[in-house]
This record gives sequence, C-alpha cells and structure tokens, in this order.
Amino acid sequence: MYIHRNLEKIVLQANQAFSVVLVTGPRQVGKTTLLKKLAEKSRRYVTLDNPMARDEAKRDPSLFLQRHPPPVLIDEVQYAPELFPYIKMHADTHKNKGDFWMTGSQLFHLMKNVSESLAGRVGIVNMLGLSNAEIHNHTSTPYETNPSVLQQRIKNATSMQLKEMYRQIFKGSMPALYETEQDLEFYFSSYVNTYLQRDVQDLTQVGDLLAFLRFMTSCSARTGQMLSYSAIANDVGISAPTAKKWLSILVTSGIVVLVEPYFNNRLKRIIKSPVMYFVDTGLCAYLTRWSDSETLEASSMAGAFFETWVVSEIVKSYYNAGKQPPIYYYRDTDNKEIDLIIEQNNTLYPIEIKKSSNPKGDAIKNFKVLEQTGKKIGTGNVICLCDQLYPIDRNNYLVPAWVI
Repeated sequence: MYIHRNLEKIVLQANQAFSVVLVTGPRQVGKTTLLKKLAEKSRRYVTLDNPMARDEAKRDPSLFLQRHPPPVLIDEVQYAPELFPYIKMHADTHKNKGDFWMTGSQLFHLMKNVSESLAGRVGIVNMLGLSNAEIHNHTSTPYETNPSVLQQRIKNATSMQLKEMYRQIFKGSMPALYETEQDLEFYFSSYVNTYLQRDVQDLTQVGDLLAFLRFMTSCSARTGQMLSYSAIANDVGISAPTAKKWLSILVTSGIVVLVEPYFNNRLKRIIKSPVMYFVDTGLCAYLTRWSDSETLEASSMAGAFFETWVVSEIVKSYYNAGKQPPIYYYRDTDNKEIDLIIEQNNTLYPIEIKKSSNPKGDAIKNFKVLEQTGKKIGTGNVICLCDQLYPIDRNNYLVPAWVI
C-alpha cells in the first residue's frame, strides 16, 4: 500500500529546476518509496546498501556512473561521497534537469559534501515521517493561525477523540507501521539497532553505543523541555561537550528538532536555551518504555507527548511544502512562556498547546508580552483537544489538534 506524500509536488518541481534532486531525512520515513513511485519505470535504480555497489562507487566512481547512467535513482548516497565530483562533472557537461535522484540520511558530512560539490546543481528536499494529514489521506499546507484558513482545514480534516489521538501519538509516524500490521516493540527495537550500528557507529565513530543509547533515552524523557547539556550529561555519565556533540547527531539525523528562543532587542530577561522535541512520538514512547497508549495518556508525560506531537506536525506542514518552519518559543526569567511563535511578514503569531478540551481563558495571558517587540501581533491559537474552532476573543481561537 502506497501512502501519497505531500512532498510529491515539491520533488517534481525540484526535478524541473535542478540536475540533481536529493531527498534527505531520517531512516525509514519513505524517501526511497516516494522516489520509486514518482519514477515508476522511467529511471534506473541502484542502492549503496548493496556492498558491491558501494565498493564500486567508492573505488571507481566514473565506472559506477557508466554502469548506472542517468536518469538514475541512487539510494543511500551518504555511503559514497566520492560520487559527488563526478556527478558535478556530468551535470555541467550535459545540463539535463533531473538526471540524478538520490536519497540519503541527513547526516553529518553528507550535507557538507553536497553543498561543496553540487552547489547550484542540487535541489535538497527534507522529508520526515507521515503527517497526520497524510495518514488520513488529506493534503495540507503550512500551518497558519488565520481562522478562515483553519475553518477550511476543519472541513478537510478527520476528527479524532482523545483515545484515538494518543493511539496515533503512541504509534508514531513511520510509514511501515501504517502499511502493514507490525509489533511496535519489535519494530522500534530493530529501528534503534539499525540506527546505532549503521549511522551512529559507521558514520560518526561514536565508540560506546550503549552510552549513546542511554543518551537517546535521556533525551526522550526530556522531550518538550528546555535543553540542558549538563543535566543529560550527568544522567548518562558523559561530559557536557560530548552531550553537545551527540545531540548534534540526533538533530542532523532528524531524530530531534530544536526550537530556538525568539529574540528581539526590546525583550528583556529572555531565556536563551532551545527547547528539544523528538520528531517521532512513537520512537520517543518506545525509548521511554510506555507499554500502551492508555498508560501514556494517563501518565505525567502525557502533556509533553501531546505538545511534542503538535510541534512535530507543524514542522512537517512546512517541510511538506518545501519550506523551513519559521517557529520559535518565548520564555523569560519571570516564567512567562509562549509555546510557539510563528514569524512571517514581520508579524508574530503566538500559539499555546494544552492537553485539555476546554483550556482556561488565561491560556493566552502571556501573548501580550509580544507587544513589547514593536511588531504586529497576529491571530493567536490555543491548540488543544476541543472538537471545533472556538473564539476566545476577537484575536484568539481554540483550535482542535487534529486540524494541523
């Protein structure tokens, strides 16, 4: 079963503009499946997961490209960066759009090699797991707080009650889990083992994989919290610099996303640490050892998982349109906090996230802090478990989480 991805249009647009299209993202989010579906039988396919193909690509890139001429789809290209100079020469010589399609985990030296070798010749498309809209077979656009846009989204969305939403949060967003029935414990155990051995060990030379697994687990227990390298380092028994280095691995490989604090010269007493979120709530639930969705929903981490899921969905809504999410958060030393701020066209759109079907009116009390910035303040949202779009006042609305 193929689940249509909102990125299909972005890939085809990149194919018309660049000689090389690179789809990057975490393992098993559907990069190869997407490109194979779009290519159908119009291009050759080779994967560098194959040891013989990988060896040839590294040892004799010119011969490899003669054996696999364009139009070609090269899978797992991060294993043979030696190909990039030869792909550049081919692109400069032939100037054909879409000759090379490639997939690669967004890892470490891969992006550096691509940017240096293929600058101006490659369209890079970032891909994450399934969005809520894709799971329910809907198209989506970048999230906006505008009530008329939200009302239209409600017409096209599939509503979810509390238990159904937490089943999806517990399951996560990996396409394989929605294509066939699988044991979640076994799936994520295999996923973590593959990630540790194929990516972390082979590509980053992290020596102590057990310590890195403890590090991942410590980070998962802190999803939705401000990042503290020293606290995580103390948990795992590593130094703070090592924790910082290892977190960069999780970020660049698409396991976690950092939401940076909103900065403005007129705002005082701002806390400048980013907030860390796991991108896939299913992986996060596996690492934090929740046994089922009902236990998770009743736990002390239920709010953090709900917030993590909402932030991840908003991030995906921008990635799936080929855009970087313009999101920030606010917190100051007086404990005034705004969960998310979307900044567009010199306007700030504040968002609070509440695991409640009827949040109190004071949920928007901190929005007025943004008036100090001198920028226009747009419509605010409180994303929650309500069943419809409800006005709080003339400028702020309660929004059902399933609308994202």
